[in-house]
Amino acid sequence: MMKLKWICLLVILVCFIQITNAQKLTLQEAIDLGLKNNFDIQLSRNDVEISKLNNSFGMAGGLPIVVGTANDQESIINIHQKLNSGVDIKRNAVTSNALNANIAGSIVLFNGYRIKATQQKLNALQKQTEASLNADILTLVQNVMVSYYGIVKQQNFIEALQQSIALSENQLSLVKLKQQIGLANNADLFQSQIDLNTRMQEMQQQQLFMIQAKSDLANLLNLATTSEIEINDSIVNEDPLEYNEVLSSIEQNPLLISLSQQIKVNELIEKEIASQRKFSLRANAGLNLSNNKSGAGQVLLNQSYGPYVGLNLSVPIYNGGINKRQTSIAKVNTQQATLTKEQILASYKTSVLKLYQTYASSAEQLNTQKNSFQLAKQLVDLSTKRFELGAATILELREAQKSFEDAAYQLVSLKYTLKLAEIELKKISNKLKY
Repeated sequence: MMKLKWICLLVILVCFIQITNAQKLTLQEAIDLGLKNNFDIQLSRNDVEISKLNNSFGMAGGLPIVVGTANDQESIINIHQKLNSGVDIKRNAVTSNALNANIAGSIVLFNGYRIKATQQKLNALQKQTEASLNADILTLVQNVMVSYYGIVKQQNFIEALQQSIALSENQLSLVKLKQQIGLANNADLFQSQIDLNTRMQEMQQQQLFMIQAKSDLANLLNLATTSEIEINDSIVNEDPLEYNEVLSSIEQNPLLISLSQQIKVNELIEKEIASQRKFSLRANAGLNLSNNKSGAGQVLLNQSYGPYVGLNLSVPIYNGGINKRQTSIAKVNTQQATLTKEQILASYKTSVLKLYQTYASSAEQLNTQKNSFQLAKQLVDLSTKRFELGAATILELREAQKSFEDAAYQLVSLKYTLKLAEIELKKISNKLKY
């Protein structure tokens, strides 16, 4: 007996520790954790940072380039020189030094407006990566909300099962009391026990679904798989959405904005390639220093230094038709990007129509189902009282209980379906708050 007592105490202690260590999460906390820990979001943010660093006038080639070089070479050489004056110079192991230094700068004066096109392209690429990041964030927020409310749904199912189990336990107790006074037989007792066992099995299955749902959310938030998540929330539907308002806001979707920027990028690439068919003009300037010394020979010192300035003109004449082919490829890429955006836009419009039909239908059914649930609850209470008084059979009580259980499940399912449609519609119209 003492051993059993200690085992019970240990079990209670372990359960208490698990409950204490459970991580309580609100929806906003779950979203914040997802945005902080998700690897895809971190990678997208790095892409945005890279695009910001690339988006500069210098990266577009508009700033001057200045290069300094220096070369100092010390040599030991053998000299043998015969001059036309008859002088013969012959020396071995002569030291010589050659010093050359140069500072050169150049700047593009004109290259067919390629610098301008490149700068605009870099700016469009930055906007595209920012829009892609926003699209990734919206997708993550949607996934977190769906997973979060999925757990709430499972909890509501468990609550409904708990009520159903309580009804089955009450039914079993009533049957036992009636059997004691001869108003019920073993068939009623066995059936009541079977009903209770069935509800208990459904509870075990539902608890498994709950564990799996929490594991999915933990994985989405990049939490340890052993983390225990505790959520105390309910599925609440916000202000009703208007179809025309959602439809008119589709263009604000980050994915469509990203695709629009991709079209712009491809158009600017066309301009970059077209600029290669025009002449380019570059200004050059610099300062040269040359100093050569020799210990023997005809020239003992040769020194020169001074600035220089000049222009460099380059005119493309023929390159094997490469430029023409690159232009054609760039135009095809622009058409591809345009078609992709139109395809996604058409898909979104179709999705909005279907989702809003689901949304409106679920909202209408939900109002009816709330009434049905209340009626089912009243029916099971009435049937229980009638069974206590002997005015109803066990079959009538079972049917009332089954109606109550179905109504509770249907009510939770409709709330969840309505919430999913609401989340998806807000995501498409870029109205999802996070």
